Order: sequence, then structure tokens, then C-alpha cells
Amino acid sequence: MQIKYIPPPPGRPPGLLRKSAAIVATLALAGVALMFSAVMLALLLVFVMFGGAYLWWKTRELRKLMKEQRRDFPPHHATMRNDAFTRETFEGEIIEGEAIRVDEPSTRETGSDSDETKRQPRQ
Repeated sequence: MQIKYIPPPPGRPPGLLRKSAAIVATLALAGVALMFSAVMLALLLVFVMFGGAYLWWKTRELRKLMKEQRRDFPPHHATMRNDAFTRETFEGEIIEGEAIRVDEPSTRETGSDSDETKRQPRQ
């Protein structure tokens, strides 16, 4: 690709009036753009405010319900007791956060047979 420079047509260079008119037009265009962006920002802010007020109004019952449920819970520093696992004692290996429980038959169930090859974990 070849770029060719085309010189301006021969004649007089732009005068002071033409240069000042170009500067005034540029400043006017920048002012219009600034006003347009300010108006758009104001409209966006109004829409965000109305949207937030609408969401706040629509979620007031949910917030009220959550506040009532929070009163029923004990404080965060209190320990809660769970009776689901009090009778069980977990023994075995912990691998990657999983508890593996190996149930081995006791000597009463198998008699006096204590052969290690017959012991297998329950699945």
C-alpha cells in the first residue's frame, strides 16, 4: 500500500479570520458535547435513584422477615448443640475432607478367628 501526499492547492494560506472561526467552532462543539454528557449523566443518576427506590420498596417485606428471623437465632458467638451425632464416634482416616469409616467385626461376632485377610471394610 502506498500513501501519497497531496499538497494543498496553491493559493493564499488561511487568514486570521478563518483561523479564529475554526477555533470558535471547535470550542462551541466541545461545549455542546460537554452539555450533552452532563444531561446524560443527570438522566442516568435519576434512573438509578428511581430504580434503587423501587427495589427498596419492593424488598421491604423480605427485609422485615429477615430481621424477624435474625431475632430467633442465637448470637454468633454461642455454640449450637447438635444431637444428631452425639451417639456416634467417628474413627478412621480423613482424606481430602471426607471421613472414611471402616467397620471391622469384633472378636465376639467372628469368634476367636482373628485372620487379617478376612477383614474387609463395609461399603
